Amino acid sequence: MSTVLLVHAKGGPPLGHVLSRTAARADVHLLALSALPPSVEGSAARLCVSVTTPGDEGCSDLVSLIVSRAREVGADAVITFSEYAVVAVAEACEKLGLPGAGAAAALARDKRLMRSTWQRSGLPQPAFRPVATEADLYAALDSLSCPLLLKAAWSAGSTAHQIIASPGEASAAWARSRQVMAESAQLGYAELHVAEADADFVVEEIVSGTTTDWFDEPGWGDYLSVEGVVADGVFHPVCLSGRMPTVEPFTERAGITPALLSPDAQDRVVGLARRAVDALGLRDCGTHTEIKLGPDGRMWLIETAARFGGAMTVPQIEEVFALDLVGMLVDHLLGRPVAWPEQALTPAQARGAAGSLVVLAVDGRGEAWQDRRVWDFPVVASDVPLSPDSELSVVAESSLPDGSVVPVYDPAAGANTMAALCLLSAGDPRTVLRDFETLVDALPRVLPAAQSEEVPA
Repeated sequence: MSTVLLVHAKGGPPLGHVLSRTAARADVHLLALSALPPSVEGSAARLCVSVTTPGDEGCSDLVSLIVSRAREVGADAVITFSEYAVVAVAEACEKLGLPGAGAAAALARDKRLMRSTWQRSGLPQPAFRPVATEADLYAALDSLSCPLLLKAAWSAGSTAHQIIASPGEASAAWARSRQVMAESAQLGYAELHVAEADADFVVEEIVSGTTTDWFDEPGWGDYLSVEGVVADGVFHPVCLSGRMPTVEPFTERAGITPALLSPDAQDRVVGLARRAVDALGLRDCGTHTEIKLGPDGRMWLIETAARFGGAMTVPQIEEVFALDLVGMLVDHLLGRPVAWPEQALTPAQARGAAGSLVVLAVDGRGEAWQDRRVWDFPVVASDVPLSPDSELSVVAESSLPDGSVVPVYDPAAGANTMAALCLLSAGDPRTVLRDFETLVDALPRVLPAAQSEEVPA
């Protein structure tokens, strides 16, 4: 049987899902750069031939560590599903002569390089400037129009996003973004390979999106993502995932598969995603391309990742379209034939719909909850009136234990202040969207109130 070295770090699809699909295709050796979620430790021991945790002392040269471990286990493929390990794994695969994202992986990781590459290709995106110092930020203010969005070049999950409405807010935004990146690194949500990546930023103009020209009903967010894969340098779109509106500044609340677009609109979105991925020059990897939707058919690229979408995007696709993307990518990396979709799958081809909701202490109007609440999924499952055929579950490895106090939402920290991740299955995307709206409105009412002694200082 073939051998795969799976490099685990924070983020990406749930590790339990990834492990089971990879182990069905090959012998798995797990290199855990982040601690395993407690709910996955047992299955990891059962499914993996070995589990190695190098510790801080073993990560000073991450590429050499991956290369060494791959040679020790005789890996036929090396793979990661974490944004924070993509570049290191790509470089290790290059050294090992194995298929991977390729030398261009950093272009799909560093937002400065990504935007510069798309700019040279004439692709639509917000006007931007790279920023390395506070002086750079003030210089950018002279050439860009407020409001602006300051974001860390190597971040994920909307971490360290700051809206700058006027030049007078620049210094505070700069200080706060740098503080959040330092805090995220302590939590393990930081680039693992590039030294001092937390010092790199980009600032860009905020474009005005709309949903009225794209969706037939209200409630959808003004952006979506194209899920796909690059195999031997050829981009294969798989499907589109829609969104609920973000929480200020731009924290994602929910993703829904499939996105309910017309065939013509979907074709136009996929066409832009293809141009974006092709411009980056990726070789063999999953892709996740986010696109902002504007009036009169306008679109702007947000970002492309050289890995599959995070949260429950991959499990949602498997449920709705019966495609095991993890297993298919593993097969491809091992040199086995894979039948990728000939074109992006549509809502008409879906078997129902599925969505994942990030539980944040923010109501449907985007306002913070008025008091502290305790996360309790059994209460949610029993007390929130969802549609009759909808099924709601909680993703244990991505959620706080029941009885934990829900964190106060911090706009700058983004998804770092989430309490839980829920998965909902229903008959169609509209039902998922409406049930999520019901869930968001109900949470601050049905969750138990936190007692004063439960609330952290």
